[in-house]
Amino acid sequence: MSATIHHAVGPAHAPGRTPATPGGPLWRPAARLLRSLVAGPHGVEHGRRLLGLSVILAACASGASVALMGVSGWLLSRAAELPPVLYLEAAAVGVRFFGISRGVFRYAERLIGHDLALRMQGGLRMRVYDHISRTTLLGRRRGDLLVRVTADVEAILDLVVRVVVPACAASLVIIGTTVLIGRFSIGSAAVLLVSAILAGVVMPWLTQRLSRAADESMIPLRGLLADRTRELAHAAPDLVALGVEDRALDGVLEVDARLRAAERRAALVRGLATGGQVLAAGVAVIGALLIGGQAVADGRMGGRILAVLVLTPLALHEVFSSFNAAAQTFTRAAAALHRVDDVLQEEPIGSGDSTKADLPGSDGSDLPGSGASRSGTDRPASPADGGSRPALTLPSLAMRDLAIGWPGGPPVREGLNLDIGPGERVAVAGPSGIGKTTLAATVMGLIPPVLGTVETTGPVRYLAQDAHVFATTIAENVRIGCRDATDAEIAEALRRAGLGLPADRVVGEDGATLSGGEAQRLAMARVLVTHDRSADSSDGQTSSSLAPRATPPLLILDEPTEHLDSETATQLMDDLWATTAATADSPGAAMMVITHDRTVMDRCDRVLRLG
Repeated sequence: MSATIHHAVGPAHAPGRTPATPGGPLWRPAARLLRSLVAGPHGVEHGRRLLGLSVILAACASGASVALMGVSGWLLSRAAELPPVLYLEAAAVGVRFFGISRGVFRYAERLIGHDLALRMQGGLRMRVYDHISRTTLLGRRRGDLLVRVTADVEAILDLVVRVVVPACAASLVIIGTTVLIGRFSIGSAAVLLVSAILAGVVMPWLTQRLSRAADESMIPLRGLLADRTRELAHAAPDLVALGVEDRALDGVLEVDARLRAAERRAALVRGLATGGQVLAAGVAVIGALLIGGQAVADGRMGGRILAVLVLTPLALHEVFSSFNAAAQTFTRAAAALHRVDDVLQEEPIGSGDSTKADLPGSDGSDLPGSGASRSGTDRPASPADGGSRPALTLPSLAMRDLAIGWPGGPPVREGLNLDIGPGERVAVAGPSGIGKTTLAATVMGLIPPVLGTVETTGPVRYLAQDAHVFATTIAENVRIGCRDATDAEIAEALRRAGLGLPADRVVGEDGATLSGGEAQRLAMARVLVTHDRSADSSDGQTSSSLAPRATPPLLILDEPTEHLDSETATQLMDDLWATTAATADSPGAAMMVITHDRTVMDRCDRVLRLG
């Protein structure tokens, strides 16, 4: 049994999304994501019902606003006739009812609609995080990726509360209002329908057409601005020292100017469209006044109904305005969600052209990381009914006709064959740039092989050459290697790694308060922190005679003695050798050490030289 990465022999396969059809509509990814979050198997519970309820409540709120204007017009015109007060009671109650219900319905719609949208946003963000954890996303800039998983994911909220709900509700209100107006005057209803088409279809279409380029450009520009701002802040000390800070700042300001120009163009179109909608509402009012006035003059309609016909289109202006906002918001939301979908379409590591890879941790339970560990698909089995001790998974590594290279680039090494068994230590040596770190990343499953196969068994622990140090305490950084490690285990790992700093010390962003050697030893402590407690039985009540033995790991160490002085490096490797050596209960860890250190090579069983 093994955890295996398989790739068929053939052209290099770079993980990434299947290229979209040039000029393809942006709405398709947005519609697909919305549908999956509302009605998909992993979507929001009762998502369809909540979305439908939000639309109904929004329609009731807008309908109450229109009814309030109509009833108020009838009440004022009737009151001008000086009738007995009792004749006005029903209309007065109607005004109060629609005035209060408008606020109640709007509050309920906001509450339910935003709750649904926020739950959808959280679900989408978790889906994106989960997918990123199983994907290399090579070539993506960090600032841009950060915007994709934060601001771009938030576009699903805009899509629900500013596009779908108001557009559907406005359509229902316009249809209902037109039908009711038609009962009193077909001509007025026809004019209202024409103005509704002008304000609700033609103007939003023109708005989207005229501002589409600006709206679509704003999303990637925000990502680029975030990326350049992040780089500027991160590299500020070096830029100042080299005297090129003005040039870097000019790059940020240039992107900011382009973003502001796009926002101005979109705002100009939005203003013109709003004016067009006011004009459409005015056409409906004038049309109702002319048609209704003639009907009153002919004695076919009362003056009070004329007031209702004239004032109702004014109330619809609020409804009309939602269409323009929805059109522009949809363009921006669709562009943002297209970028999110671009991330979700990245092919998970281990997926080849012909055979799906069976990657360790592909379910997200144990994910590879810098200076951390991942577990193979085989774990020690529970004790058998006969009472025997669980079988031990022996660590091993096997490469067959392996060609390695970064996705999208040419192979850097080909024809690699290597076997590492339990207790074996193999050094990988060669000039800088020959592909040693690429080999380690391939073995870890961080990038796929170009050709050939890689097979590993047992848990795998990886010490990266540039292991990331998080802006938290030393203890929390070590716990990345074993999330439930105790304080005592962390202290022991730090001692074995030769790092004598307090465990509660905060190390700053990217380990700013640590030296290069201290950061390297901190990464080593992640590898050394014990994982033995993960071998508990399912009920946690295993007796001592049946207790599972600790599974020895496969260690992938990339320059473990880099940045260390000779004495510290020797002490660290002595302790590592002793810790991973074979014992009566364990054959010892398998180890692949990438190094330029001649002393480390001499202590290994074999040396694989590249180049």
